Amino acid sequence: MIAILMGAGFGLALSMIGTPLFIRLLVRKGYGQFVRDDGPTSHHTKRGTPTMGGAVVIGSVILAYLLTHLLIWLMNPKWSGPTVSGWLLILLMAGMGLVGFLDDYIKISRQRSLGLNAKAKLILQAAIGVAFAILALNFADSRGRTPASMSISFSRDIPGLNLAFAGAGLGVVLFIIWSNAIITAATNGVNLADGLDGLAVGASVMVFGAYTLIGIWQSNQSCGSPRSNGSAACYEVRDPLDLALLAVILFASLIGLLWWNTSPAKIFMGDTGSLAIGGAIAGFAILSRTELLLVIIGGLFVIITLSVILQVGFFKLSGGKRIFKMSPLHHHFELKGWAEVTVVVRFWILCGLFVAIGLGAFYAEWVVQL
Repeated sequence: MIAILMGAGFGLALSMIGTPLFIRLLVRKGYGQFVRDDGPTSHHTKRGTPTMGGAVVIGSVILAYLLTHLLIWLMNPKWSGPTVSGWLLILLMAGMGLVGFLDDYIKISRQRSLGLNAKAKLILQAAIGVAFAILALNFADSRGRTPASMSISFSRDIPGLNLAFAGAGLGVVLFIIWSNAIITAATNGVNLADGLDGLAVGASVMVFGAYTLIGIWQSNQSCGSPRSNGSAACYEVRDPLDLALLAVILFASLIGLLWWNTSPAKIFMGDTGSLAIGGAIAGFAILSRTELLLVIIGGLFVIITLSVILQVGFFKLSGGKRIFKMSPLHHHFELKGWAEVTVVVRFWILCGLFVAIGLGAFYAEWVVQL
């Protein structure tokens, strides 16, 4: 628990201090956000606001994670240090953040609203996702647990839903496809939600708060630990406590960014942040064996993504008609006359409800297993 508190403190401090310094750097270089012309007219005043704030979050998370492990090791030389699961989650988060950074930088440097072309973006994201998936099926611990499993999971691996049903080779291929589907869904969900000041950041804070609690609970009830006492409800997760540490660092680092990102935003997190955060969320779902539970915990992102899918699908099928005034969904309510802050706060409330329901479902499943 000391590591959890220490990591949260480091993450918050680094983000709170680093963000205003980064804002000054971006302002000095004239790096500002482009705003879509077909969006709400009230957003035109945001043009030129510094972007790529997600870079501070990524840096804060990595530095806080390493500092926490270093200080704990200095206090206790027997401390095992960073885990494979931790490094894999950082790889996925930083890799997706790098793709987002390239996208943001091209927009800024070329003074246009379009960054990486869709093909290049897809190839880079797929390469990172495939590398993550392959590595996650290796590095077994003393109990034979690898960071990820080829079984589809809800709050633990679901019996009978193992992707290796047709052989180990095909199972690996199916797992790569499955994990990349989760990664793509999560990154797109966060990216689409990042349209109003503080909306995506505040919602992500709640999601990472949930994964902090899940990681701590899984650590306490880990199979083979004294606290689980041989219970059938124990969890076969490789490094739950280290995942909880990373989750709380992300939670705290995003609070530090939210201080500057809330309305009126002094900085946007850009694709650098949205892709990194989405990658991290997907990583937690895969590594903590809560893949299907993510649909509930990340319910707000699911609704926002569905609003875009429904809008585009209905537009094509109906010959130009629309369900919403504009998608994603939050812009629909803006055009209906809701103030931006009202939309953000109400969507935060929805996110909090989804997170609470998800945590309730996670705990209820554990109770049923007893």
